[in-house]
Amino acid sequence: MGRSVDYSAVVVSTSGSQPLSTAAYRLPLRRVIARPAELGTVALAALVGCAFVLAAGAASRPSDFVPLSNEHFPSWMAGPLHGIGFVMPEGVLTALVVAICLCYAVILWCAAALGSRRVWCAIVLGHLAALLAPPLLSSDVFGYIAFARLGVLHDLSPYVYGASAAPHDAILPYIFWRNVTTPYGPLFTLLTYAIVPLGIAGGLWALKLLAALLSLATVALVWQVAKRLGRSPTLAVAIYGLNPLVLVFAVAGAQNDTLVGMFVIAGVLWLVTSRERAGAVALVFAAALKASAGLVLPFALIGAARRRRTAVAMLAALAVVAIVAVAAFGTDLHGFLHALLGEQREVSPRSLPSRVSRLLGLGRLAEVVRVAFLTLFALALLAGLGRAWRGSWWLDCYAWVTLALLACTGWLLPWYGIWALLPASLSQSRRLQTVTLLACVYLLAIKIA
Repeated sequence: MGRSVDYSAVVVSTSGSQPLSTAAYRLPLRRVIARPAELGTVALAALVGCAFVLAAGAASRPSDFVPLSNEHFPSWMAGPLHGIGFVMPEGVLTALVVAICLCYAVILWCAAALGSRRVWCAIVLGHLAALLAPPLLSSDVFGYIAFARLGVLHDLSPYVYGASAAPHDAILPYIFWRNVTTPYGPLFTLLTYAIVPLGIAGGLWALKLLAALLSLATVALVWQVAKRLGRSPTLAVAIYGLNPLVLVFAVAGAQNDTLVGMFVIAGVLWLVTSRERAGAVALVFAAALKASAGLVLPFALIGAARRRRTAVAMLAALAVVAIVAVAAFGTDLHGFLHALLGEQREVSPRSLPSRVSRLLGLGRLAEVVRVAFLTLFALALLAGLGRAWRGSWWLDCYAWVTLALLACTGWLLPWYGIWALLPASLSQSRRLQTVTLLACVYLLAIKIA
């Protein structure tokens, strides 16, 4: 239902004590604020416009917005918007991202008055802009391609070897992390093997197209879950589908979190519609794509209407994944755990543990600080599971624990925020949504500030 608006509030008398000039100044602002549908529509159009200008600007010249482009920026990497004439300095690109964030905030404020068609149109167009942009603010997509090429072209397991093991491969100039093994799950690794015949350029745009389509599928599933739960579907899809972390980082950067998110939300939909077996399988597959998704499993098991059926389905799906993984990679899978542990030894200078460590004068991340934050996360996990067991909505509990994980990890990247954004978009808790959105602001700021 749209927000009730008293349009009589926009009438300003010029016969009062205020001067006419002051009343004339305030009248347009009051009209804008009193008409959230019009204000929200303008914000939707502005967000889409800024997204397309950002995509064109990033494609026009090398910049830090496209990692490693200052060294190598071929036209196939710049994409279809290359050469259309939008040459702009990097500061303007940053300003465009800030403008997208401001438009997003206005859209959420006006969401109750916006029609679903307008919101959906903006989501689709925003995803199109992100698809057409070059890979923004991350070179991870080239890492996906490099690991796949190791396995298919060089017969080297990506769980044992890094990209540098194939020093003459054409992908190497586009890789930042050359000596690390893949930290991604076996199902995702096998999926990327299928794009190798497309070459580097074809693989890049295939993964970008996949990211855009999967993200839109995720938005559609969020809509369905919100309707099932009696939430506002328009607000839910606006929170997720128009979020700058989704558009500018996950879709434009072709992050595999879009694939993981689709499986997670599909699992949620099947669980809330009492199809526990299908939901359990979807969530296990999400964890087999990226280990971080495994955090949702115990919460889903506690929240399932039929826990025994869900547990059996989870165990069966885990067994299938294990058989496929061992058949494909054999004993090399031990490198998967090694890669995960190695990634957690990395330090993001703007993660909360790193900031606290430096504030205490202990360096980038002292071991005692790392252990303290890991302990805090363990306590948050136990508290979240306990709340879910006592009857609190399990998806909210999972969202809070995910926020705790983001606060406690030493290795923090902006697109990790969509792990918490996805369940928060379906929550009735305004506090949870507010905290999640503030976390998204921080995660975006650490990359572009």
